[in-house]
Amino acid sequence: ELVLHYRPHQRNVIKLQKFAEGAVKEFPIRQLPRFAPWFPNDLYRLPLKPKKQAPVISHEEAEELKHLSTPSEYVTGSPDYDCTKNLLEFQSSMKHGPTLIQAQADHITINLDCQGQPPPNGKQKLKRSWSVSLPSTKLKEKILPLSQELQNNLERLKLNAFYRAKWTIEQSSCNNQNLEDIWIKLNRLIKQNELPSCNATIQRSVGQIWIFCDILYCEYVRNILREKLSLTDKMDLLVHKYGIIFSL
Repeated sequence: ELVLHYRPHQRNVIKLQKFAEGAVKEFPIRQLPRFAPWFPNDLYRLPLKPKKQAPVISHEEAEELKHLSTPSEYVTGSPDYDCTKNLLEFQSSMKHGPTLIQAQADHITINLDCQGQPPPNGKQKLKRSWSVSLPSTKLKEKILPLSQELQNNLERLKLNAFYRAKWTIEQSSCNNQNLEDIWIKLNRLIKQNELPSCNATIQRSVGQIWIFCDILYCEYVRNILREKLSLTDKMDLLVHKYGIIFSL
């Protein structure tokens, strides 16, 4: 049985018949040449042999495994399955041309609008946002060596300078600025590649901004944050599984 799907504006019976005949036409059969191995086919003279024989399973153990194993279930499709059921272009009431494209675009827009609606309970779910910096080689001359205190902490904890660390910005250190405004300014700094090896996220649920960077650049990053964002108070440098290792 052959089922042929076609668009409403392509109902030329002659062309459809030729298309169907071509689909069921038998493929030409080519006689394959006899296989000739490209290596010596001598199984009795193998260069490497296993040290032990392969394990042997008894007939009783094989029967026991058959009872323990569950038979596999094969999923068969429905006989009346129609792959064009949900496609707009195969609907009889749909016209071809620009109208079809516009209808699909409207359908997508409606779905996006529905997804953007607030939840019925009135509480808006606050999501995280990320900002990632690009690698840059222009800042190497501006970055000074790590302070002696931080070097001592790294040596004591046996940490490498390329470990990832985290600075945390809280509302209390924003100097009468909104946390969202700080986030916008921080994104601008990251996009301009002024913060090497940095990626940042705003945690709106806890009212914090996290800035991740390599320990090698952490003091330089902290100085830029203090200067460009006008931050006050000390900030703690935290490393996963080690806790706070430095304050600046």
